[in-house]
Amino acid sequence: MPDDFGGKRVVVTGAASGIGEAIAAAFCQAGAAVLASDLSAEGASEAARRIAATSPSGEIRPCTVDVTDEQSVAKMVASMPDGIDVLVCAAGLFFGGNAEETGLADWNRIIAVNLTGSFLCARAAIPKMRSRGGAIILMSSSTGAHDALPGAVAYVASKGGVTMLTKALAVDHAAEGIRVNAIAPGPTDTPMLRGLMSEAEREAFGRTLPVGRLGTAEEIAGAALFLAGRSATFLTGAILAVDGGQTAGV
Repeated sequence: MPDDFGGKRVVVTGAASGIGEAIAAAFCQAGAAVLASDLSAEGASEAARRIAATSPSGEIRPCTVDVTDEQSVAKMVASMPDGIDVLVCAAGLFFGGNAEETGLADWNRIIAVNLTGSFLCARAAIPKMRSRGGAIILMSSSTGAHDALPGAVAYVASKGGVTMLTKALAVDHAAEGIRVNAIAPGPTDTPMLRGLMSEAEREAFGRTLPVGRLGTAEEIAGAALFLAGRSATFLTGAILAVDGGQTAGV
């Protein structure tokens, strides 16, 4: 039976589109009260409107947050005065380039959003979870969870950092009833990927996977609901590959 998240309070970053929006929608449809947070105030508001139209059982409201800014993150968390049951850090960026091609500004931005942003959000949410437990879900990647994609040094480094951040948070806070896991999505048909590849390139990329296609944002959202739900209460410190078999082969 699917989990009922009625009465649960959920924060999702990067919720304006793609995987973040799909996760926010999935929790809202499962009855949760969701804070859909994003750097884009307009994007967060539009996503909240779209989700509300299809999720009569849950509640959703938008929030503007810069995950790289400590005070902005603190303000987001403070807007949940009754506590947080689930935090999903889905805000992320991609930048291509090897070490010689990657400027320091680009390196710092990718690390700031993908890695430091996850750290700041988790650090701020933990006190809101301590009295009753909770679930934190970070977003790693099939590229960076345990291997590297050529020509993406900053992205790979940031996602590798998220992998180890997940494990560190898990062992530090397990005794407090706070579970911390990560999803490592494989190639997923999102606005980010569409900005990097043409339709023909995406289709060809999908055919290289064992399942023969790209993933969908809704499939990643399903993994998030599992990790936050009753079936995963003994699961912490895990990196869940949702990648169509991409990393199963050599």
